Amino acid sequence: MLEEVERWLATRSWSAADRPLPALLAAKRAAVPSPTVSVVLPALDEEATVGDIVTVIRRELMERVPLVDELVVIDSGSTDRTAEVAAAAGARVVHRDAILPRIPALPGKGEVLWRSLMVTRGDIVCFVDADLRDFSADFVSGIVGPLLTDPEVQFVKAMYDRPLGEAAGQGGRVTELVARPLLNLHWPQLAGVVQPLGGEYAARRSLLERLPFPVGYGVELALLVDALHTVGLDALAQVDVGSRKHRHQDGRALGRMAAAIYRTAQLRLSRGQLVRPVLTQFERGADGFVPRTHAVDTEERPPMREIGEYAARRAA
Repeated sequence: MLEEVERWLATRSWSAADRPLPALLAAKRAAVPSPTVSVVLPALDEEATVGDIVTVIRRELMERVPLVDELVVIDSGSTDRTAEVAAAAGARVVHRDAILPRIPALPGKGEVLWRSLMVTRGDIVCFVDADLRDFSADFVSGIVGPLLTDPEVQFVKAMYDRPLGEAAGQGGRVTELVARPLLNLHWPQLAGVVQPLGGEYAARRSLLERLPFPVGYGVELALLVDALHTVGLDALAQVDVGSRKHRHQDGRALGRMAAAIYRTAQLRLSRGQLVRPVLTQFERGADGFVPRTHAVDTEERPPMREIGEYAARRAA
């Protein structure tokens, strides 16, 4: 590990307990102007969990302590009651297709995160996945904390244990098999990031609006790498928020995720000739193994500040 990374681990890795809520609220009120905080939950068919997450954030971080100013669920085309459950729990719900309607929406998580910048106002934007179980408000306050207390910090990732069933620490298979090797080999400054693909992170709007967003699974890797190149390692941080429990995907879905992440890294390593962006997997059928070919996410949205509607909103 680089000496620079060892120093970063010692100075830019914290626990959520290091910044109690009263200290965060005091820091927020003391700043001039006081920064606003938006929490965004991208959601697709998450009626089983989204309501509990919204309820905890509203109760703990908006009503008991006014740390969060805006709580928005972006519904990316749910076929269940995700939107109704989120709204009933107290979130503002916006459908993906209602944002920037002149630009046809593409499927993918990154697309939703990118569009969320258009319908939120916070100086600090915090993303939280909508499939978390046993959710703690530390997931939000922990990663927002450094942004409220340290003006040099621009981008904060959550770190946590990821149990797989009853096995502790066995989640994050794509992280260990794909993302971590890629980062260690090509961006060794990021070797100290514990959960590079985690969906819980917060950043200053002034940074996010400058970054391109892959529309699919590659968004977390892309934002991390691009943030490193844009603001430098010392502007990045991570906070331990405990344990993350969520729905795990099957092996084929993880394969598609891995391909998208590799493609995202490849695009950042070279803008020249690239391999054909498809992935073939196999399923056993009645007559043997059947190939199934899937497109790999390749589209990226430009930095939000280049979008006319966003620039007009900022000028208003």
